[in-house]
Amino acid sequence: MDIVDHRYDFVDKATYRNGMSRLGTSVNVVTTKAGGQRYGFTASAVCSVSDTPATLLVCINRASSCFHAFEKAHHFCVNTLMPGQEDLSELFGGRMPGRERFALGEWGEGLTGVPVLANASVSFECELTNAVDEATHRVLFGRVIDIRENEENATLLYCMRRYISG
Repeated sequence: MDIVDHRYDFVDKATYRNGMSRLGTSVNVVTTKAGGQRYGFTASAVCSVSDTPATLLVCINRASSCFHAFEKAHHFCVNTLMPGQEDLSELFGGRMPGRERFALGEWGEGLTGVPVLANASVSFECELTNAVDEATHRVLFGRVIDIRENEENATLLYCMRRYISG
C-alpha cells in the first residue's frame, strides 16, 4: 500500500486525546511472564484482527515500565475485566510496581504459563506472531491459543475518562 504525504497539519496531542476519550472500549489487563516474573499493564487498545486464524492485537507504550518483558515474550494473555474490577485496572495502570500488581485478584496460569485472571469476563491466551512499532507504541499481534469465558456477560467499559458498567 502506497502512503501519500499530503503535508496536512496534524491535530495536537490534547485534541487527539479528547477525541479518543469518546471512543468507548473494554478494559483489559495484559499479562506475560519473563525470567520467572509476572508482568502486566492495563490496555484499552485491543481489537480483533481475524477469526481465521483467531488473531488479536494489543498496543503497549514502549515507555511502559513492563515493556522490556513484553519485548522478549513469546506469549501473553488479554484479560478483559468485569464491572467491580476497576481497582485492578487502576493498579495495572501504573499505581504500583510490577510484582506487587498481582497481589490483587485471583491469578492462575495459562497453557503457556502466562498469568490468567480467574474471574475475568474473558481471557485470550496468545502466541506472539508479529510486532510492529508505530509512534510511541508497539503493536503486538497474537494468535489465540486458548479462551476462558466467565458465565457472567458483563464487561467493564471505559468512555469519556470514566468506567461504565454494562
